[in-house]
Amino acid sequence: METVAIPTKAKISLIAITKQYITPRTGQTTLAVSDVSLNIQQGEFLCIVGPSGCGKSTILSMIAGLTKPSSGTISMDGNAIHGPGRERGVVFQDYALFPWKTVRENIEFGPRFRDRAPLSTAARRELVDHYIELVSLNGSEDKYPHELSGGMRQRCAFARALANEPDVLLMDEPFAALDAQTRLILQEELLRIWGEELPRDKRKTVVFITHGIDEAVFLADRVAVMSNHPGQIKMEKPIGLPRPRNEGVRLTTDFQKLVDEIWQLIRHDAYEATIGKAGIKQA
Repeated sequence: METVAIPTKAKISLIAITKQYITPRTGQTTLAVSDVSLNIQQGEFLCIVGPSGCGKSTILSMIAGLTKPSSGTISMDGNAIHGPGRERGVVFQDYALFPWKTVRENIEFGPRFRDRAPLSTAARRELVDHYIELVSLNGSEDKYPHELSGGMRQRCAFARALANEPDVLLMDEPFAALDAQTRLILQEELLRIWGEELPRDKRKTVVFITHGIDEAVFLADRVAVMSNHPGQIKMEKPIGLPRPRNEGVRLTTDFQKLVDEIWQLIRHDAYEATIGKAGIKQA
């Protein structure tokens, strides 16, 4: 396991995080994540990759405050995280939109009910209009989720998370259910919305979970590679590709080299996870 120097200041800091689950019926303990330490800097786009079941989503859930670690500490701006907070927006794979609300109403939900610095009706409408335009959903404001394509639903989910104006955006495989063409389009759109041309201190901090190594390399400033049984950080790989990035970067030798290096890091674990799920016995 490669040792990575962790800087003293970070936007999000995980120190010696461990997560165990206990099966109520049998009392059996499962160690999902073990001794994970990771610092995420302000404005950084961090991707976490690894084989199925390695604890990627568990780590994201703990940062979101939806799951508590069994041991270790997680902090944001030096303050311990004990539960969900509006400073951390979450985008899920399944969109999690309210099906009975329109695009506008979904995006407006957070700003309407926030308890700090409440907005007037006019200010709230202006805010929602801004995010509708940002995610290119103009003309679809009054549509319901079932009237939208998968890509449009995910754009709406982005806008709803962003409308709460979080400092950190947590994304759990948001493109996994989309077709290949839509995924590629939304990857570029995400970088535009994130503002990759802005100085780092002006960007939101993003933690992005994915199974796709090429997706991680295309999006990230740094990729954290996880092993499984239990989940641990095997390596942190800086992605030195220039920004802004477009589709042409995928054709470069540097891109392909990074994809291959990360694949070699997880290949054995991914193989074991796959045959284990399928119940295949090795000779």
